[in-house]
Amino acid sequence: MKKISLTGIKPTGSLHIGNYFGAIKPALDLTKEYDARYFIADYHALNTVKDPAELEPSIREVAAGWLASGLDPERVIFYRQSSVPEVFELTVMLMAFTSKGLLNRAHAYKAAVQENLDKKNDPDAGINMGLFTYPALMAADIILFDSDVVPVGKDQVQHIEMAQDIAQSVNANYKKNILKVPQAVVTENVAIVPGLDGRKMSKSYNNTIPLFTPENHLRKLIMRIVTNSQCVDEPKDPEGSQIFLLYKLFASKGEQDALAARYRAGGMGWGEAKEELFRVVNRELAPLRERFNAIYADRSGLDRILAAGAEKARSIAAATVKRFRKTAGID
Repeated sequence: MKKISLTGIKPTGSLHIGNYFGAIKPALDLTKEYDARYFIADYHALNTVKDPAELEPSIREVAAGWLASGLDPERVIFYRQSSVPEVFELTVMLMAFTSKGLLNRAHAYKAAVQENLDKKNDPDAGINMGLFTYPALMAADIILFDSDVVPVGKDQVQHIEMAQDIAQSVNANYKKNILKVPQAVVTENVAIVPGLDGRKMSKSYNNTIPLFTPENHLRKLIMRIVTNSQCVDEPKDPEGSQIFLLYKLFASKGEQDALAARYRAGGMGWGEAKEELFRVVNRELAPLRERFNAIYADRSGLDRILAAGAEKARSIAAATVKRFRKTAGID
């Protein structure tokens, strides 16, 4: 029997190719080894996105984006967090076993407090309870589905450690293993995708290439990639060029070798290199773009997929809550 993996997806903004190689593709690979569950963390997004005109389409865009990228709802469980009310029932129950001191140590809360102190503001200025209790809600997301593993980057390990602490507190109190204690799977070899300016591709740097942008806009963005002042005739180091680093993500080994040789030989300008990059990027993204547009446009179809996933999720979630309630003397 396969172990269970859980991946949460926060709908905050458009997906870009950094998300595709750094998060989406590695997460979808989990289906080869695990019984995988994926959820749209829309209540987590509510902590920072308060405008419904921004949040609602973002939820749909992210859901459609994962489906277009290869997530198969027939093979995995795919649902919206807000469609599974057991998440919030379990959160309330877990709160009774979560110390304030634990939540005080959460990285996001500490960073927000420090930012206030640096500005000589009240330490808790602008900090809502959603941010403060974020780790408890995340623990419920994970524990509710008897997750064995949660794939995370190194900077997110603390979330899993907190979920472990909370689950262990419950189990210790009742002297039985009511809740499964999850483990973090740290993704060491996540692709670092360079952005238009050479820094890591990130929405915070405004240097992204949106994953499903139209072909003409894709070409314009690639032509904006920052390069050095080397002239056409000069030999160039392929590994020192963000154009080539992006090219490696999309091109075959033979194509990579051929372009690297042209870099080193000289005689190729940056404009020509960008045209070659556009060719291989568009070759891979064009079918994804077509699928995305079709899925996003079919709102009722997308809603049906998420509703079916929520139904599967709730049957699992209800069993966990019932087990906890019965042990606690509430049921």
